[in-house]
Amino acid sequence: MSYAMRSLVEDDNRYLKSFQLFRECSSEHQCMQDFIHVILPDILASIGEGKANLNVMGVGSGAGEVDLEMFSELRLKHLAVTVDNQVVEPSAQQLDLYKVLVSQKPNLDYIKFTWNKMTATEFEKDWREKNYTKKMDFIHMIQMLYYVKDPCATVSFYQSLLDKKGKLLIILVSSESGWGKHWKTFKTQLCNTESSHTVTTGDIKTYLDSKTVSYQSYELPSQIDITECFTDGDQRGELLLDFLTEVLNFSSTAPAELKARALELLRHPDCSKEVEGRVRFNNTLGVLVIDPLQ
Repeated sequence: MSYAMRSLVEDDNRYLKSFQLFRECSSEHQCMQDFIHVILPDILASIGEGKANLNVMGVGSGAGEVDLEMFSELRLKHLAVTVDNQVVEPSAQQLDLYKVLVSQKPNLDYIKFTWNKMTATEFEKDWREKNYTKKMDFIHMIQMLYYVKDPCATVSFYQSLLDKKGKLLIILVSSESGWGKHWKTFKTQLCNTESSHTVTTGDIKTYLDSKTVSYQSYELPSQIDITECFTDGDQRGELLLDFLTEVLNFSSTAPAELKARALELLRHPDCSKEVEGRVRFNNTLGVLVIDPLQ
């Protein structure tokens, strides 16, 4: 039986379950770790210009694991600094997990955490209304531009907050990934809402180039094991399909023809490779490190 399709982001619990399964089945976390511990340190070394206090902002920080990984590298490059850290995250559940993580982690007393339970757009509105003039040394937006109405306008606003030696770090899926091809094919047919957009680093690069903005870019190869998605009735496969399509209960609510076409493309060589009987979806990430406005 088929029902009207709804966006996965409408069900916070189902979204978090599917996201956790995605993390379990993908190499994304490892490729981010490699970036944070190999490439990011030199980027962090370039910020601050000898300041005793650094202003940092995480937009869409989730449960904070990646934030604290980055802080460990920041501390190595700026041993004596204190940090004011603005955390912008709309999910109360994720913010609570972040706070627990901070309480369990030693040696974070040099960081002052300010918790903002709001979306990136709400934070921007609040910042403008209060006429804040504070400048940021480092802002990171990791896998979150899918959830704003106008990704390019959001990038422009947060770039405007950078101090003269600041950096804005953006991580999204690459336009060369399976996601880019999947979204391009089904952009108008899946559950596109104002809270979810099919944006890749390719889209942001096009915008930055049009504005002659200075930035550096990196590619982080990654993959997701989606083998169970092709077994009817497999609960893990159905949960992962929800994440891949961003549709709540995709298997039971999508029209049969759309479901068949989506599964066919997910398995197509343009999106995936079969390795030792497993289907591995191309989840390559793109990283952009954007310089301040000149």
